[in-house]
Parts: sequence; structure tokens; C-alpha cells
Amino acid sequence: MLKLLFLLFSGVKLGKLALTGGSMLLSVVLYAVVYGWKYAVGFVLLMFVHELGHYLAAHQRGLGASLPMFVPFLGAWTELDKMPHDAETEAFVGLGGPLLGTVGALACYFFARNAGGGEDITWLLAVSYGGFFLNLFNMIPMLPFDGGRITAVLGPRIWLVGAPVFGFLLWRNPSPMMFIVALMAAPQLWKALTWKKDSEEARTYYAVSNKVRIEYGAYYLVLLAFLAMMTQDVHEMLQALHGARGAV
Repeated sequence: MLKLLFLLFSGVKLGKLALTGGSMLLSVVLYAVVYGWKYAVGFVLLMFVHELGHYLAAHQRGLGASLPMFVPFLGAWTELDKMPHDAETEAFVGLGGPLLGTVGALACYFFARNAGGGEDITWLLAVSYGGFFLNLFNMIPMLPFDGGRITAVLGPRIWLVGAPVFGFLLWRNPSPMMFIVALMAAPQLWKALTWKKDSEEARTYYAVSNKVRIEYGAYYLVLLAFLAMMTQDVHEMLQALHGARGAV
């Protein structure tokens, strides 16, 4: 009986691993059709690194998590085994993704700067830019973005700050993915609009100290500023490279 249970458990674990690997491979193939295989591999790996940040943070807080699943052109997600029991834990897990994702994008950036020129610097910089932009986009202070989870320590009404930012991006890029995100965000924005500071949830889940609010607020602003700076700098470097090649 114990051997049978072990085999079943192993099968579930291998099944989840196969789903992660298979969804990653599918994403690489579809991204490669549009952007080329080098960029596809690099970008999907950076998405994996981002999700690995959530995975590690969740396990550190005893929540447990499954390996990430990928949906081409929509992104990836990591499912938690247990939901956070307070806003600080949610912020900690939310911060893990963009923090480790930024480290991954920085690694690509430094590899590109030391590549010695040629095609390597272009695709590595492009992957780095994709990583910085992905993590910057995820810092919008509104659920379902990571920025909404990090800033949740300030209370749900902070999500109303992210609404016009996302609305502007939706207007500039009315893609199916953006409309799906808008549908996911709608009930959370309603929650922010109807939020009451004297509610049971405010006295329990969102009851964090001012020190915690200041701490995570500082983490959020520093990471947001750094990502914005690196996204802009790498974008300008790519434009300069394309301009130089066009002039040859």
C-alpha cells in the first residue's frame, strides 16, 4: 500500500513537472515564430525566473506552491497551496517575483555588455529589455498584478491609483490579453471602491503596523524606480544599435 501511494504521489509530481515543461516549451515555440528562437528561449526563461521568485517566497512563508504554468502571450502563474493569512505575507510573496525577475534581467544585461559586440549583444539586450519591461508592467499597483499584492499592505484603496495607469495602457494597446486582465481586475477595483476601514477584513487581514507599510512602500518605490530606469536605458541602447546598423 505504501509503495502504491508513493508511486501515485510520484506520478502527480512528474505530471506537474511535465505540465510546466510542456507549457514552457509551447511558449518558446510560439514566441520563436514571432521573435526568433534566441529571444523566445531567453524571454521564457526570464518569466520562469520571475515565477520562481514567487515559488521560493511562498515556500519560505510555509504556504507551498506548484511549479509555474505558462500560457503563450498571456504570461505565467504560480499556484499557491495555501492562501496568505495576512497582507504582509501576500506582499512578501508578491515581491518575490519582480525582485528575482529583476535579477534575471540584470544578468542578461551584464552578459550583453560583456558580449563584445555582434549579434549576441542585440538579442541579449532585447531579452534584458523584455525582462525589465515585464517586471515593470507587473508593478502596476492593482490586482491581479504583483504591484497590487505588494501595495496591499497600504489597503485596497491603493489599487485605485493603478486603475488609470492600466486604463491608459489598455487604451494604447487594446489587445486581448489586456482585456482579460481588465476583467480580472474589475471585482478587485469594486472592492477598493466599497472598502471600509472598520470592516472585519480591515481589522484582521489588512491589520499591519505602520512600520510594515513603510517598509514595503519603500521596497516598492525603489524597485519601481530601478525598473523604470533600466527599461528606459536598455530601450535607448537598442535604438542606438539599430540606428548604427541602419547607417552602415
